[in-house]
Amino acid sequence: MKCVLFYHALTSCWNNGNAHFLRGVARELREFGHHVVVYEPAEGWSRLNAIRDGGVHPLQDALTVLPGIDVRQYGASPDLDRALDGADLVIVHEWNSRDLIGDIGLRRIEGAPFTLLFHDTHHRAVTAPDELARFDLSGFDGVLVFGEVLRQIYLKLGWANRAFTWHEAADVAFYRPMPEIEPTHDLIWIGNWGDGERSAELAEFLLRPVAELSLRARIHGVRYPLDALRAIDAAGIEYCGWLPAHRAPAAFASARATVHVPRGPYARSLPGIPTIRMFEALACGIPIVSAPWDDVENLFPSGSYLRAANGTEMKKALWVLLHDRELAATMTAAGLQTIAERHTCRHRVLELLSIVDSIRGPRRSDTASHLQEALS
Repeated sequence: MKCVLFYHALTSCWNNGNAHFLRGVARELREFGHHVVVYEPAEGWSRLNAIRDGGVHPLQDALTVLPGIDVRQYGASPDLDRALDGADLVIVHEWNSRDLIGDIGLRRIEGAPFTLLFHDTHHRAVTAPDELARFDLSGFDGVLVFGEVLRQIYLKLGWANRAFTWHEAADVAFYRPMPEIEPTHDLIWIGNWGDGERSAELAEFLLRPVAELSLRARIHGVRYPLDALRAIDAAGIEYCGWLPAHRAPAAFASARATVHVPRGPYARSLPGIPTIRMFEALACGIPIVSAPWDDVENLFPSGSYLRAANGTEMKKALWVLLHDRELAATMTAAGLQTIAERHTCRHRVLELLSIVDSIRGPRRSDTASHLQEALS
């Protein structure tokens, strides 16, 4: 198949947690023989901020992990005649402009033969539904959403006739344990401040436990306001700024534990949707303690990570994890098994092709069978 993917950013992961997953899906599609073309705006906010923050080298490095993927930047708008010529599968991410989403949908309405899917990986369905309601999805064959609760919202509000749960996952070709790296820190946290959506949670589940346990810790992320940087410094934590996604596995390997702190909208209104860090950390073999979230879809079995209901429990869990090497090793093994059996980008590609088959008929059943054999 010729797969054409429209993303706000693939080469840049600056404030773009989806980049790791989207890269992994593109790479897996290519590995199984599909022609993959990705379009991203040359002046998208993620790319411009990445260049401003770290220059062009991190973006160039990102391309080296995407061999064979045709990544094309465009100006004000892409040439859709060229972009969609010969396409079999088109996926449009929800951070694209309303006009681009509508224009591609119109091509499908007018008879374009490709299968067209909309991909939503954000909480705007509950926090800013008016923004999503402005999108014309009438020409789309279906919607991919990263949680069952979000799928139900799309169907209930009539935004789509078909919606499919398609969780994020780990690209295990790159997100893997690195035992050759000796840990230098007790704890690492990778994530953005969250625009005030988890300020209280980060203070309770990250800053205070680290300070009270006197852990050697570091934080990577962007968009940290001055008051957050002051709080991090007061907790004795090293703030290290933006970390390109392809460098995260080595960063995880440099620490003995990490924590998972979901943003408020996910924890409160979108149960069943973790952050991408759960998949990444488990795939890298680093033990993880999570702040509250409701795993209603049973993504991660008991024993693959620890839960903390409040800051006091987080402090206790981290202390135990850092002092009980056997527990840490058991959790690491369970987490790696969970990812290997359920949550790799290869699993998601198989799911994607099954979704496409369900929409247009099993014309690609030979490819799906090949993928199934590769997973077995």
